[in-house]
Amino acid sequence: MNTYITLLRGINVGGHKKVPMAELRELLTKTGFETVKTYIQSGNIILKSSAGENAIIEKRVHEEIQLHFGFDVPVIARSRDAFQQIFDACPFSGEKKETSYFVLLSGIPDNKLVADVMKITYDNEEFQIIDDCLYFHSSIGYGNSKFNMNLFEKKLKVSATSRNFKTMVKLIDLSADI
Repeated sequence: MNTYITLLRGINVGGHKKVPMAELRELLTKTGFETVKTYIQSGNIILKSSAGENAIIEKRVHEEIQLHFGFDVPVIARSRDAFQQIFDACPFSGEKKETSYFVLLSGIPDNKLVADVMKITYDNEEFQIIDDCLYFHSSIGYGNSKFNMNLFEKKLKVSATSRNFKTMVKLIDLSADI
């Protein structure tokens, strides 16, 4: 049985795609996942599964949410070890790392697509793509940046969801306990 951190994109934002966390935990437990925990209302799930593959967990969680709640939600799952490796690979250090965002990608994008995307530049912003994560930092803050995740998803031909440094740290800490 392995521990996975599973991220949902775009739930409980502005009253759209409402997913109560207690209901989600119960649903996923009934589906066969074990030790299901959630963290805040933005779709952070920690669970145990013997499925063995991210894609299987992503598909099962996606299907259950679609059947139960009636809408489509992108899902990205990583083992706890892979999640820790993503966190550790952050190319920023110090204060930059602590104010950065981790944009987890549904897969490793094609090198040519990455090379094309790396030509995008905005003042006060920097990003790097390492495997299946885009690491983003803005000196003026994420909310004030020109960064547009939809543009990057389209250009890299992946789906994505972002989490800030503090959420990443908390998910790693919470996943150590199960």
